Amino acid sequence: MVAVRSGRRLGIDVGRARIGVAVCDRDGLLATPVETVARDDDSDVRRILEVADEYDVLEIVVGLPLSMSGGDTPSTADARAFAVRLAEHRPVRLVDERLSTVTAQRGLHQAGKNTKKSRAVIDQAAAVIILQHALDHERASGAPPGATLP
Repeated sequence: MVAVRSGRRLGIDVGRARIGVAVCDRDGLLATPVETVARDDDSDVRRILEVADEYDVLEIVVGLPLSMSGGDTPSTADARAFAVRLAEHRPVRLVDERLSTVTAQRGLHQAGKNTKKSRAVIDQAAAVIILQHALDHERASGAPPGATLP
C-alpha cells in the first residue's frame, strides 16, 4: 500500500434537492458523514465552504454521476457546474460516483432503515462512499483520484 497525501478532504454527493457531505481524517483513512445541505442558489455553496473551513480541508472531492457506460447524464452537468462554483474558492477533484447512491440505499435498507424517510441520511452515506472510494484509490495507486478543476 502507498501512503495517502496528508490532510482532510470533504466528500460531496450533489443531488437536485440535497447535497450529502462527508469528511475524512487527516491521514485519509476513514470517511465519515457530516451533514446534508439543502440545494439553494447561493447558500449551498456558502455552507459547504463553511464546512470546508471548519475542517480545514486539503480539497473537496465531488462525485460525478456518470451513466453505467461512462457517459454524461443530466445529473453529470449539474454536478460539474456545482463543482466549478466550489472550485472558485477551494481545490476540487471530480471522481466517478457510479452507484454510490444505490449502494448507500442498499446499506440503509439492510440496516432496517426506511429509505423514503432517510433521504438526508442516504445523501450523507453516498458522500461517505464517494470519499472513501477516492481515498482507497489513492492508497492503492499512489495517485490522487479523479480529475482536478482549474
